[in-house]
Amino acid sequence: MTEAGARVTRAERRRRTEARILAAAARLFAESGYADTTIRAVAAAAGVNPGLVMHYFGSKEELFLSVARARPSGPLGGEPEQVVEQMLDRLAASMADEPVESLAVLRSMLTHPGASDAAAEGAARYRAQLAEAIPAADAGVRAALISAVLIGVILGRHLLKLEELRDAPPEQIAELLRPCLRSLTGADG
Repeated sequence: MTEAGARVTRAERRRRTEARILAAAARLFAESGYADTTIRAVAAAAGVNPGLVMHYFGSKEELFLSVARARPSGPLGGEPEQVVEQMLDRLAASMADEPVESLAVLRSMLTHPGASDAAAEGAARYRAQLAEAIPAADAGVRAALISAVLIGVILGRHLLKLEELRDAPPEQIAELLRPCLRSLTGADG
């Protein structure tokens, strides 16, 4: 094997190991929250030595922030009708496949400042994109309401496990929310 091939192999091994650690950490932070998730538990779940977790991420805080940043959502854009459909598509995907990175932040945001900051930062970016697409003087308030509703649905389905939300098909929830989101974004006007 050439030296370049060995470097690629090492780089690929590192990427895979980091991905395993992030996946394990996301799952544990989502299940247990920040306070009850330990570096040792993450390492055991990822099948690595705890020292390797610290080597790659430096601290539990940095590991958590890496998890929080791991699932960036793409930008929203277009006319209000298009934005509504983009939001509903993302919501349906989050209801179908448990969004562990988002849940890790949501579960921990009330008890850990880093999670609170990560949630506030992500929510602010989302609201700003949303407000840009809403042709109304009170676009910021409308964007905040939409954000609160969508976060509430995800919390209710995955963390609170409200029976009706947990068992409802994502398509049904999207259909029920569509008129509300169309109204708030001005897609109906």
